[in-house]
Amino acid sequence: MDDAHKRRIRDANAGPATLISEGCRIKGIVTGRGNFMISGEVEGDCDIEGTVTLAKSGFWRGTIKADSIIVAGTVEGEIDASGRVEISDTARISGTVCGDSIAVAEGAIVEGVMRTKRPEKATEFVEKRGAKEQEQGSNQGFRPTGEGIGKKSG
Repeated sequence: MDDAHKRRIRDANAGPATLISEGCRIKGIVTGRGNFMISGEVEGDCDIEGTVTLAKSGFWRGTIKADSIIVAGTVEGEIDASGRVEISDTARISGTVCGDSIAVAEGAIVEGVMRTKRPEKATEFVEKRGAKEQEQGSNQGFRPTGEGIGKKSG
């Protein structure tokens, strides 16, 4: 399967990530290339050539601009991806979300505007989580749509 049809952005990521660990706080502008995993707090803006993952414990106040963005934590500000945005069930976002496609898990809270940059037909994905995760209530069966809202399939 090529990378374009993988459901989760992190399924396509390779190589080590730059880590901002829990308990770490950064103020200012973050730039760079590669994958970034944020478990701590950032107050400022970023422009990353790669994927930014905001973990469940992560907090970001400002603008996150990257190729792809995964949000499981809290964002107060803008999310601007040149590619895909994945919003998990633990995400709390107050601001604008913009990307080529946006996948939203049931349980996520988004207070603001969601906008796709280009209209696309709905993209189906293959669920890769195991049966054990599914039994524990993980979200499955979502399709990102051209409208930027995930719809649960039957």
